[in-house]
Amino acid sequence: MNKPKICCVIRTGDIAKIKDIGNLVDLFEVRIDLIGDQWTDVVKHLKRPWIACNRDHNDGGKWAGDEKSRVAELFRALDLGADIIDIETGAQGLREIVNLIKRKAKCLISFHDWKETPSGEILAGIIQQQINSGADICKVITTANRFEDNITTLNLLKQFPKIKMVAFAMGTPGIASRILSPLAGGYFTYASIKEGSESAPGQLTVQELRSIYRMLEKC
Repeated sequence: MNKPKICCVIRTGDIAKIKDIGNLVDLFEVRIDLIGDQWTDVVKHLKRPWIACNRDHNDGGKWAGDEKSRVAELFRALDLGADIIDIETGAQGLREIVNLIKRKAKCLISFHDWKETPSGEILAGIIQQQINSGADICKVITTANRFEDNITTLNLLKQFPKIKMVAFAMGTPGIASRILSPLAGGYFTYASIKEGSESAPGQLTVQELRSIYRMLEKC
């Protein structure tokens, strides 16, 4: 079994905890909108590749500025060494933004559904849209209202085996897909830096995920 990759979400400026957790993760996601102005200090201490992410309210984030300033902050992350930039499927001027990002870093194009898990056909269409827009990594995250929603998201990994993809469902019913996604071909899965610091419903901690994967290695 290949080692499952874990991306630790950073949503505060707790440098000590970031350093403490560093050896358990493969990469970090820096939530600019949640950290605030401190985010530029945080990235100086990262010893792993990192993703810059800046969500507005429509995508579950807290960025208070307009769209132009939100995207500008992502380009600022490029200059500060971000390895991957996360930009939403519905962002204005997506293709132009993607082309600019790819001059310096990889581009992850993301989609979130905070209410449900659409059909596999609809989700596959979203992934194809991301590919057509130039995504290096496709990300499709839904909300699980029933166990079968785990299967819908995991099936996407089989449909696009040559694409680097992150796909799973949020919420307590979707925890199985969070765990299984990188075992089923997903590029990585997300985890919180500690309990109480979750960035999305159903998100496990880094320690919890690593413990689960260690147990699975022994099976």
